Amino acid sequence: MRIIIVGTSGSGKSTLAEALASELAIPRIELDALHWLPNWVERDDEGFRRLVAEATVGERWVVDGNYSVVRDILWPRATDIVWLNMGRMTVFSRVLKRTLRRCFMREKLWAGNTESLRKAFFSRDSILLWSLTTYGKNVAKYTRLRQEPAFAHLRWHEVRSARDAQRLLQSVRLAGPSAS
Repeated sequence: MRIIIVGTSGSGKSTLAEALASELAIPRIELDALHWLPNWVERDDEGFRRLVAEATVGERWVVDGNYSVVRDILWPRATDIVWLNMGRMTVFSRVLKRTLRRCFMREKLWAGNTESLRKAFFSRDSILLWSLTTYGKNVAKYTRLRQEPAFAHLRWHEVRSARDAQRLLQSVRLAGPSAS
């Protein structure tokens, strides 16, 4: 079982990936952790691709993230895509709450990076702005990718609500060890 979880920033990719990986007792690979260097510097594409290829050599994993630069590495090997296609307001309220929590709690993220109120609210690099501007693009992109013949081998699971996510987790629990 090789699962990729995709969706707009704030849709719950990391949370669901962590739960699925735990339930299935398989490794979780967080693409953001491989992509970001200290001080919010992006890793070069070649280095990022190498790390992703190395992290996913096994036969069982859960990957969360939307990086198209590694799609050709991951999607051909994946068995399942979980698309978190939550509503725009759900996604934005989640990313806002998460960002505020991270800012006020000074939560350490990948490579020791932290979010700041200045960057969240007064920067072109704002995760809030990113979530708003990529929402519609992501819906169109995953709708199109779902129809591509190159990805016909993938089992798609479209999750449109927190209830849908719970149902997916429950189905994995009910399937037991044979699901993996």
